[in-house]
Amino acid sequence: MPKIGVIISTTRDTRFGDKVAEWFMSLANERSDLQFELVDLRDYPLPFFNEKSSNLYMPTENAEGQRWQKKVGEFDGYVIVTAEYNHAPSAVLKNALDYAYVEWVRKPVAFVGYGAVGAARAVEQLRQIAVELQMAPIRSAVHIQGGDFMQVYMGEKKLEDLTYLPPLVTSMLDDLVWWANALKTARESQSSAK
Repeated sequence: MPKIGVIISTTRDTRFGDKVAEWFMSLANERSDLQFELVDLRDYPLPFFNEKSSNLYMPTENAEGQRWQKKVGEFDGYVIVTAEYNHAPSAVLKNALDYAYVEWVRKPVAFVGYGAVGAARAVEQLRQIAVELQMAPIRSAVHIQGGDFMQVYMGEKKLEDLTYLPPLVTSMLDDLVWWANALKTARESQSSAK
């Protein structure tokens, strides 16, 4: 069964991402075709990327970077829970993506965004970054729109009240399991042929 890392991509003290991730995990863990593990960037205090090169070309020297790469390498795919900061993903997420390369290659990634326009602009940029890292960003995503996000943030609603979201999660995970299985089979086939 493919193992999926669900990455909380913000580290601010007042972040909302952990609430979205917990909500998402409650839905994801109902599935029997994927395994999920929550990965919090707070647990990986990466310094700003200052390596001689990407680990595609040279081994990473920083111990925390090596620990991050080991964790990332355990998964067959990813779901990134992302906010949108000034029309972009968070700096800590971009830094974490840069700290690995070979671990991301030929693995699918999906996105759960929240904020002004459901983090659509951040997700669009993340898809471009994912392609450069040789990942397979899937089309389906979950976008928690600004008005709903603010009502949940202010305590006027709960994420569970947003009934349009579970079908989006199901659609996204249906696509993710297909891609995770297909790419895992291809990676294993290529490895056994060597």
